[in-house]
Amino acid sequence: MKQYAALILAAGKGTRMKSGLCKVLHPVAGRPMISYVMDAVHGAGFQKIVVVVGHQADGVRKAAEARAVEFVVQEPQLGTGHAVLAAKDLFQGFAGDIFILCGDIPLIQPATIREFLDMHEANASRLTVMTALMEDPAGYGRIIRNESGLVERIVEQRDADASELAVKEINTGLYIVDSELLYALLEKISANNSQGEYYLTDIIEGAVRESVSVYAFPLKDAREASGVNTRSDLAGVSNIIWARLREELMNSGVTLLDPASVYVDSDVTIGSDSVIHPGVTLSGRTDIGRDCVIESGVYIMNSKLGDRVTVLQGSRLDRAVVQDDTSVGPMANLRPEARIGKRARIGNFVEVKKTVVGDGTKAAHLTYLGDSIIGKDVNIGCGTITCNYDGQRKHTTTIRDGCFVGSDVQFVAPVEIGAGSLIGAGSTITRDVPPNTLAISRAKQKMYPLRKGQGAKRSDEDRDKGT
Repeated sequence: MKQYAALILAAGKGTRMKSGLCKVLHPVAGRPMISYVMDAVHGAGFQKIVVVVGHQADGVRKAAEARAVEFVVQEPQLGTGHAVLAAKDLFQGFAGDIFILCGDIPLIQPATIREFLDMHEANASRLTVMTALMEDPAGYGRIIRNESGLVERIVEQRDADASELAVKEINTGLYIVDSELLYALLEKISANNSQGEYYLTDIIEGAVRESVSVYAFPLKDAREASGVNTRSDLAGVSNIIWARLREELMNSGVTLLDPASVYVDSDVTIGSDSVIHPGVTLSGRTDIGRDCVIESGVYIMNSKLGDRVTVLQGSRLDRAVVQDDTSVGPMANLRPEARIGKRARIGNFVEVKKTVVGDGTKAAHLTYLGDSIIGKDVNIGCGTITCNYDGQRKHTTTIRDGCFVGSDVQFVAPVEIGAGSLIGAGSTITRDVPPNTLAISRAKQKMYPLRKGQGAKRSDEDRDKGT
C-alpha cells in the first residue's frame, strides 16, 4: 500500500498582511488559520506530517500543540522550493509520496484531500497538481496543458502572454509528488529570477523535461484553495467559515434568528433548542447548554453556560461559568472567574469578578461584586459594592447563606457576614457580622430648617459659603 506524508509550508511572514504577527497565526473564526490546515490533513488520514517554520516559529509550534507533527526551520526563507528542500532530511528513508500545501488555506477540506489522493493513485501518477477554475484568475499562475490534457507548465501572471492570461485554470499550490522524484527535481531548480528565490512551481517543467506525466486535479469548489495574503482575504475566508459553522449549528437544532449577524467561532458548542438573537458574538472555547436564550448585543468568550440560561441584551461574559436556570443582564459584565450558581439572577449593570455566587442568589442591579464568596439565597441590594482593593492587595468578602443586603451597602474587605444576617441600607461594613444579626452603620441624620423662601434652591450667597 502506498505511503503518504504531508508537508505544510508555514515559514513566511506574510508581508502583505502588514502585521507584526506572521500570516499563518492570524485568527480565522477564533483559531490560527494554520490549525484548520492541520485539522484537514489529520482528517484526511496522514500519519506523518511535517511543518516548515521560520518567522515566529515558536508561535506556530504552539498552534500545533497536541498534534503529532514534526517541525523543520527554514532559515533564511528563499522561496517555496527552498522550504521543501529544508525538510529533506526528515524524509530520508521515506519511500512514499508527499502531499505539499501551504499553511494559509484554512478552507481546505479532508474529503477534498482524499479525493485528490484517490485521483493521484488511479492515474498511477508521480506528480499531480491541484488546480481550480476561476472567473477572475488575476494574480494566479496559469495551468498550461498539452494536447493530451496533461500539465505542461505553470506560467506566473507577470510572465504570461495574452493567450496564457486568458486561461482560467490556476495553480492552487497543492501537489502530490513521489518523494524521490521531488527532491531530484528540486536539486535542479535555480533562483535565477527577480526575487532570487527557488520556486516549487519549477518542478513541473522539470518533470515534463524528464518525460514524467503531470496530472491535474480540478477542485469542485475553488474557494477551498483560497490563500490568505491580505486582510481582505482574511475577512473573506473568516466569513466563509462562520457561515459553515452557522449552518452546522442550525442543522443541530439551534435557532439563529438572523444568521448573518451572528458570529460563532469554531470551538463554540451550543445545545439544541437554544435561541441566538441578532448581533451576538460567541468566541473561544465557549459551551452553551440546551434551551438557552442569548439576546442581542451579547459577547461571550471562553465561558460555560448550563441549560435554560438567559443572557439579556448587551451583556458580556469572559471566562465565566453560569449554571442552570439563571438569568444574566441586561448590560451585565461577568469577568474572569465569575461562577454563578443555579436559579440565580445577575441583573442590569451588575459586574462580577472572581466571585462565587450561590444558588438562588439575586443581585438585580447596579452592583459590583469582586473577590467574593456569596452563599445561597442571598439578596444583594441595588448599589452594593465589595471594596476589595486596599491599594496594594485584593481581599475577600464572604456573605453566607440567606443574608439580605440593603441598597447602597459597601463591604470593606476582608469581611465576613454570617448566615441569615440583614445589612441595613446605606451601611459601610468594616467588621465581621455574626450569623442572624442586623448590622447598620450610618451617620446620624441631621435636619435644619430652611430660611423662608429658600426652598430647595440655594442662593448665590449660600453657595459661596458652601451651605
